[in-house]
Amino acid sequence: MGMTMAEKIIACAAGVETTKAGDIETVTLDKMMSNDGTTHLTIDMYNNKIKNPRIADPDKLIWIVDHNIPADSPKTAASHKKMRDFAKEHGITFYEGEGVCHQVMMENHVRPGELIFGADSHTCAYGALGAFGTGVGCTDYLYAMVTGTSWLLVPETIRFNLTGKLPEGVYARDLILTIIGKISANGANYKAMEFAGEGLHTLSMADRIAVCNLCVEAGAKTALMEVDDIAMDYLKEHGREPKAIFKSDDDAVFSEVYDIDLSTIEPIVAKPHFVDNVVKASECSGVKIDEAFLGSCNNGRIEDLRVGAAVIKGKKVAPKVRFLVVPASRSVYKQAMKEGLLDIFMEAGAMVMNPNCSVCWGACQGVIGEGETLISTGTRNFKGRAGHKDSFVYLASAATVTASAIAGEITTADRV
Repeated sequence: MGMTMAEKIIACAAGVETTKAGDIETVTLDKMMSNDGTTHLTIDMYNNKIKNPRIADPDKLIWIVDHNIPADSPKTAASHKKMRDFAKEHGITFYEGEGVCHQVMMENHVRPGELIFGADSHTCAYGALGAFGTGVGCTDYLYAMVTGTSWLLVPETIRFNLTGKLPEGVYARDLILTIIGKISANGANYKAMEFAGEGLHTLSMADRIAVCNLCVEAGAKTALMEVDDIAMDYLKEHGREPKAIFKSDDDAVFSEVYDIDLSTIEPIVAKPHFVDNVVKASECSGVKIDEAFLGSCNNGRIEDLRVGAAVIKGKKVAPKVRFLVVPASRSVYKQAMKEGLLDIFMEAGAMVMNPNCSVCWGACQGVIGEGETLISTGTRNFKGRAGHKDSFVYLASAATVTASAIAGEITTADRV
């Protein structure tokens, strides 16, 4: 019986010839990423709970300060210092001010065929390069850090066969929100979501990262995409070679198979307070907003900023609306500056921020108050996610978010 991509990567990491869904394997990790959301807790456990603390391989660790940067309080500053000092002491690769963790990882570290743990839910983004990325808690991260290994229950795989091409004015963000709405927020619980088909080849790397990144919002353990020339060109551009390239066998077993015609996808909005509460963007037309956010590990890449800038060029942000534009990394920021995109946003009245998680994290920049409404390219719209517990978060594409910032209410780019 054949194996899926997920099964092949796990088998490789476990040093076994074959494995199948439901098996438990002991795996050797290729890389382990952690950010300032929980790393201070990992350090405390390392220092206080382990009798003979050691790090199996510091070269496999990547630590990134991205959630609350610059520090927003003395408590945050202390947490950052603890992380900074520990990384220096143990020779851990450390980034501060470089951008959102998953974008930094995609730019600098992820390779096809790798098995990567990240102390962050959206680590499944790495599947855009054919890597098995999965989010873990800080205790599982600590075990992996000190042993270099972990155990994995091999997940079942849901296969998405993509055909066609997204229409003009429709984006990968609309695609993945449509899929989550179709299968529900629990539709892929502890499963791998695998994407393939001719339609995949029409998606850019930015598109692929956006799709894989949000698969955790359907409960997925990981997301994976077949590696093609587009992925290999991205890898070469960033100076890396694959560890291995895997593809599901023709006789691999999938728990479910969905055929998705990209040409049928429309602009989508996820309404409060669940990511699978999706409707056509037109059904939210006229909902007044107080803030708009263009950024995050899902939609803060240069391609997203280009879309937003094209929509807002020559126009103005609506009165009494705050529009936060947050590039996902320093390299994205520099490219946007080089292309004049940041000038376009600022001339329109937007606030351009340093690369960080910003209001998607909801604990620092741009938090919204009681009764306020945010439209966002962030990852989640849970109750209280972006500030006050009695606020409202809508999720949409870069184009819809930018158009809404101009209109002062939810609308699509073709209406501004």
